[in-house]
Amino acid sequence: MTLPDHNVETYIPPEDVYGILAAPPCTMFSMARTTAKTPRDLRQGMATVEACLRIIWQCQYGGKRLQFWTLENPVARLQWFLGKPTMIFDPSDYGDRHIKPTALWGNSNVNLKKSPAQLTEEEVARAKTNSRRLPKLPDGYLLPPDMNITAAKRSMTPQGFAKAFMEANK
Repeated sequence: MTLPDHNVETYIPPEDVYGILAAPPCTMFSMARTTAKTPRDLRQGMATVEACLRIIWQCQYGGKRLQFWTLENPVARLQWFLGKPTMIFDPSDYGDRHIKPTALWGNSNVNLKKSPAQLTEEEVARAKTNSRRLPKLPDGYLLPPDMNITAAKRSMTPQGFAKAFMEANK
């Protein structure tokens, strides 16, 4: 689900949703937000999180429970609002070539099969300075109007984690 076809704040889900893995933008919650042109606005950040939660709730109001629902976001200030995460992982735990402590909140199977990547010293150093090699955006990806390409690439759910999560929650 991406903009502009589907705005999370106005989206109405279909009735047959199996599960939800939502990754709201971390822009306002990030500890790395130290040189932004605009000040941190936690209300703005929470608007998207609230919209994700509304979709999750709406899917369950009819009495059919989702098989899983999870919010994913880097470890940072979102914990102030959602409390202790059900799981924290690094993308390298699932074979991705970088580290970025990421938290999960929700109701899902978090017993994921790990396939750790042995990172080089250079990869670890690049991760610490936020200068890692970034993945390509998928074909047809529609860039949100308030996000640049680099930010979009940094925010992508790590593929190794996504595959492990899917396998554990199918």
